[in-house]
Amino acid sequence: MYRMITSDLDETLLRADGSISAANIAAVKRATQMGIKFVPNTGRSFLSIQPLLRRLGLWNQPNQYVISYNGGAIVENWGNHVLLSRELPYEVAAAVFKVLQQFDVAIHVYTLRGLAIYHPVAADLAYLKTRGVSATTTRGDFSQFQLGRIMKVIAMSPSLAVRRAAKAAVEQQVTQPVTCTFSSDRYMEVNPVGVDKGQATLALGQRLGISPAEIMGIGDNANDLAMLEQVGCAVAVQNASAAAKKVATHVTTANFESGVSEAIDRWVLN
Repeated sequence: MYRMITSDLDETLLRADGSISAANIAAVKRATQMGIKFVPNTGRSFLSIQPLLRRLGLWNQPNQYVISYNGGAIVENWGNHVLLSRELPYEVAAAVFKVLQQFDVAIHVYTLRGLAIYHPVAADLAYLKTRGVSATTTRGDFSQFQLGRIMKVIAMSPSLAVRRAAKAAVEQQVTQPVTCTFSSDRYMEVNPVGVDKGQATLALGQRLGISPAEIMGIGDNANDLAMLEQVGCAVAVQNASAAAKKVATHVTTANFESGVSEAIDRWVLN
């Protein structure tokens, strides 16, 4: 029996517009009523998903958890208590920012409890609004973050070629090692080396006495691969990338509309 389900949010649990279907909500509640942990596993801040936690019945609950910033933070929902955080050193984040300024991209700088965007793009701001993400704009003086806890730096572009070029430039020009992934068909994300959704999932499981074999992971994109590769049951929703489907144990017939519901009902509660 699986004792923990960890699921990506955007384009996995959530629809393309950021909403969640009644079927997915009901399935999550069925699982949690049986004592199974349901852990949202997202690249976003834990603060941005508080309304979602309310809908799932997990808001401000003790012994319920969120993995955010692509594994950069593990948070208990009760009081948003941060149990673990892995930040980018300021010098590394500044170097990444400098490289990304070479490209025509919006640059997001996530701190533990905030988001600042350099060179914001209207379409990106609209997308973030559908996710409940609030942000400030910044002019490019990175020293303002010197005393902050920087979780990740990301580049936004609708062009895959630009995202790939930005990733290659970061990997070549930033001398300290970092972890680069793609997400949501718009972002290239830079986290501290060794930080990913999979490592955070295993760390939370170990804390709770849950083995990898007792964990189901559900995802759709490149930043979900580390999670899918390390859990006992890896599920890709139907709209997932080819890479995610390749490493998955199962692929749902449904997309983000009810793929999580299908995974829970077929392979957890059946």
